[in-house]
Amino acid sequence: MNDTKAVNEIEIKAVNYQDPEQAKQLVYLLNQYALDPMGGAEPLADSVQAELAARLAERSDTFSFIAYDDGQPAGLINCVEGFSTFVARPLMNIHDIAVVPASRGRGISTLLLQAAENLAKARNCCKLTLEVLQGNQVAKASYLKFGFAGYELDPEMGQAVFWQKKL
Repeated sequence: MNDTKAVNEIEIKAVNYQDPEQAKQLVYLLNQYALDPMGGAEPLADSVQAELAARLAERSDTFSFIAYDDGQPAGLINCVEGFSTFVARPLMNIHDIAVVPASRGRGISTLLLQAAENLAKARNCCKLTLEVLQGNQVAKASYLKFGFAGYELDPEMGQAVFWQKKL
C-alpha cells in the first residue's frame, strides 16, 4: 500500500505511532477535534494526551493517517479493524475523522476517507463503518458523497442506531 499521496499541496501519510513528531501531531489534531462542538467541546485529558500514541502502538488493529496542508498537520483519521461475523471477514471502523478549521473545504476529508478505504481493501475488509452526529450536516453530506449510508436489515425494523454504555 502506498502510504503517501499528494494532491493540491495536500499530503496524506500513514502514522508511525513511535515517531515522536507524528505522535505529537496525532495528539494535537485529535485534541483540536475534541475541542470542537462536534467532538464534545472538551480537551482530551492530560493522561490521554500523554499515553495515546504509545497505547495505539501496542495494538495491531489500529491505523491512522495525517493530512498535511502545505506541510502542516491539518487532518486526521483513526481507524480500528473489527470483524463481521455475518460475512466472516474483517471490517474497518473509522473511529475519528477531523480537519482543522483553517483547512476545511479543501477535500482533505475525502483524501483521508480514501486512505482508509485503500487500507481496508488491502486488508480484505468487507466494509467501512463510522458514526456521525445527527446534527453534523457537513460531515453527513461528505460521507454520503463518499458512498456511506445508514443501513437496515429489514425495512420494518428501521435503520441501525449506534448506542454506547460507558465503562
